Amino acid sequence: MNQPRNPTRPSRRRFLEHTSRGLAGVMISPAFGRMAPGVDPSRKLRVAAVVTEFTYRSHAHVILENFLEPYLFNGKRTESGMEVVSLYVDQFPRRDMARDVAKAYGIRIAPTIAEALRVGGSRLAVDAVLSIGEHGRYPTNNKGQVEYPRKRFFDEIVAEFRRSGATAPVFNDKHLSYRADWAHEMVATARTMGFGLMAASSVPLAERRPPLELSPGARITEAVSLHGGNLEGYDFHGLEVLQSMVEARAGGETGIKEVEFFDGDRLWRAADDGRWSPALADAARATDPDPRRPGPLQELVKSGRFPHKVHGILVTYKDGLRGMVLNAARDSTHWHFACKIAGDPAPRATSFYVGPWENRNLFKALAHAIQVFFRDHRAPFPIERTLLTTSALDAAMQSRFQGQKPVATPYLDVAYPPMDFRAMREMGESWKILTPGTPQPRGIDTFTRDRREG
Repeated sequence: MNQPRNPTRPSRRRFLEHTSRGLAGVMISPAFGRMAPGVDPSRKLRVAAVVTEFTYRSHAHVILENFLEPYLFNGKRTESGMEVVSLYVDQFPRRDMARDVAKAYGIRIAPTIAEALRVGGSRLAVDAVLSIGEHGRYPTNNKGQVEYPRKRFFDEIVAEFRRSGATAPVFNDKHLSYRADWAHEMVATARTMGFGLMAASSVPLAERRPPLELSPGARITEAVSLHGGNLEGYDFHGLEVLQSMVEARAGGETGIKEVEFFDGDRLWRAADDGRWSPALADAARATDPDPRRPGPLQELVKSGRFPHKVHGILVTYKDGLRGMVLNAARDSTHWHFACKIAGDPAPRATSFYVGPWENRNLFKALAHAIQVFFRDHRAPFPIERTLLTTSALDAAMQSRFQGQKPVATPYLDVAYPPMDFRAMREMGESWKILTPGTPQPRGIDTFTRDRREG
């Protein structure tokens, strides 16, 4: 469903121009206004889930299973301490799991988002809201963006907050919206109303192989992030990997100046012009080599031996740093990062290991981070990170649509200090219990099943 038009809402260009002036150089840390400073740890938090669809391996499935049952996080049995009390489902495809899961766990399926938040009552009756706007049948626009209804979900959640005169923390799965102006509006609304807003990719929380920790204030001179997934949906994850690594560089994050999309010959001409380094991409690939396709990336692509068409998103930051995101990993379960540090000739590189069951177990660490956010009312990493990646992705799709011309992003004049989020990351202990030989369950995963089938 398309986002409904609002004649009183400013145009995209006017909103971004206004935002660039109003938020320039400002750290957007949401205040918590009417929200309680903490929650009684002995009480289970009541959570409403608002989802596009609930099918096998959808984001609704792989996030909610870690709220409904114990899960592994860093090798330990972890309870969510939360109760999913209501569910709004936007679409019910043939493979729907929502009805069976709701029946099994005593969850009320509500006909509207407002009623899901009220849980059958007359006002807000939940402690937190999961908004999972991924998967389902939604239009793809002429820029190649799937128009998932994340902003519509957010607007309806906010409308109920206003009607009830109360708020709750909201997690928005993946990027905030396919439109940068809507993403800025969402962050500004959360700040003005005083509720916590968290959005994120799961990939930055994965185990790093080999281990890599960049020192705070590292003088990063160039960076590259690799994924092997599709246009836009996986480009977002690649941007989040990039941003989560470079945001702690010397001088802190100061924002993005320009974004440019490349594919075909343009990608390699940009490399020949020194705008990004194929050698650095090869250093990233070398952290998890593909024995089927050895050799330099540029040579593989130009000779036709790489399995898919490669594109890149070049992000030029205000401080001069350039970061390249490439869909040049072997497949959609492989993720890599590499960077160069001033004064060190050797690149720093790592891969992000997702665990068994393809990408499904990435969401254990993400679910843990969401639960910490819901309890503490403070996100464990900055919302500004995903505001930047959301907006950079929109600019990249605009660049692609405009014939791969650079897109200036003055509205991304956003500065923020990094946060140490190591406590939210999977460090590898879980994969000593859940191994590649552990059968993947068809339904909701449980810690007991993990151990029994392992």
